[in-house]
Amino acid sequence: MEQKTRIAAIADIHVRETDKGKWVDLFREASKQADILLICGDLTNTGDEAEADVLKEELKTCAIPVIAVLGNHDHEKGRHKTIRQMIQSDTVHILDGEAIAIGDVGFAGIKGFGGGFDNFMLSMFGEAAMKAFVQEAVNDALSLDRALARLDQQYENLKKIALLHYSPIQETVKGEPEPIYPFLGSSRLAEPLVRRRVMAVFHGHAHAGHLEGSLPGGIRVFNVAKPVLTKAAYPLPFYLLEI
Repeated sequence: MEQKTRIAAIADIHVRETDKGKWVDLFREASKQADILLICGDLTNTGDEAEADVLKEELKTCAIPVIAVLGNHDHEKGRHKTIRQMIQSDTVHILDGEAIAIGDVGFAGIKGFGGGFDNFMLSMFGEAAMKAFVQEAVNDALSLDRALARLDQQYENLKKIALLHYSPIQETVKGEPEPIYPFLGSSRLAEPLVRRRVMAVFHGHAHAGHLEGSLPGGIRVFNVAKPVLTKAAYPLPFYLLEI
């Protein structure tokens, strides 16, 4: 009988300097319910080292591997590289265009970026600032593709999961004001996910969005922003998926 892997996922925890002890119960419960915990961006509230230090201590109560990506809040003060170094450990892996395999499941992660969806994607045309905005999403899509390709090259019959902060589809940001859709994700992120045949995608960022959507091929996409899970009355403080 094939062994199942239980994945707990949450995003947008926005840890503050005053949060000491606040997340212990969540991490302990995740350790009981799941084999791996995913945190899909906005680990800190303002991208401050003091907030990262609180999260680092809280994560010590987590008895399972943690895989995460950074979010826009973690970039706020330009200290995202320091934050990543502070939080990473032997059991906490923060991915930025990288991949990791645990058992028979491979994880590829990137923050992602905005740019809009489907027929309303921004194009690389016009001012240099607009081109730079679009190029950011293109770069992250390429980084995601390379990470997924490494999993394909290094392993056989691996189940692939992607972690993002920004959404690859419009469906899971619905509920947010339509004028801000271009700042919540980009369809450019979807192409490598479909071509590389991932099993599921987790993201956050859209606090007022929708919990679940899908990509072509039946790829499930989950918006696990903490406010979304709360609004959906999800019974656990994280989303739990068994694959």
